[in-house]
Amino acid sequence: MRPLLLLPFLAVVASAQPSPLPRAEQQMAAAVLPLPAEMRAGATVMGYREPGKLVVLREGTNGMHCLALYVERADFHVACYHKGLEPFMARGRALRAEGVTGAQVDSVRFREVRANKLAMPAMASLYSITAKKEHFDATTNRVTGGGQLAVIYVPNATPESTGVTAQPRPDGPWIMFPGTLKAHIMMVGTMAP
Repeated sequence: MRPLLLLPFLAVVASAQPSPLPRAEQQMAAAVLPLPAEMRAGATVMGYREPGKLVVLREGTNGMHCLALYVERADFHVACYHKGLEPFMARGRALRAEGVTGAQVDSVRFREVRANKLAMPAMASLYSITAKKEHFDATTNRVTGGGQLAVIYVPNATPESTGVTAQPRPDGPWIMFPGTLKAHIMMVGTMAP
């Protein structure tokens, strides 16, 4: 076989190889980005040591759990939430791994919470960052052009029970999914210390 004929074959083989996973240290640094700086060092971090298997990369001390989901997603997405939400979130991941999709994931989880088979906290925080993959610079551990989110889960909360509107607004808090187990107060706006 002539050497030039091998080039297309080698290109196909090279492109079929999965890209290597980011090092655990890089995953941990990226996963905690949504948290306030003072909470990052104490967070439990979950990421990937092998494709498709989310594992604990570092045990934490402050009750926050962060996931390096960007490793396997088409976009850059990292999320951190209070340990009280872990059973609910873990059940969602397990259901999706079983092939359950869309609204059915919540239908199953809600049914299990109401049957006292799945724990849901009275209140818990969640922070996340979502951006295009190319907006994350692994060398500097910085994200540009992404959307940050901070919410407080308050299951079954309503405007009547909290005094917080259910109408989305750009300048203050509002309740998303009011009256459901996934009710959460969207935190919007800034206030200088």
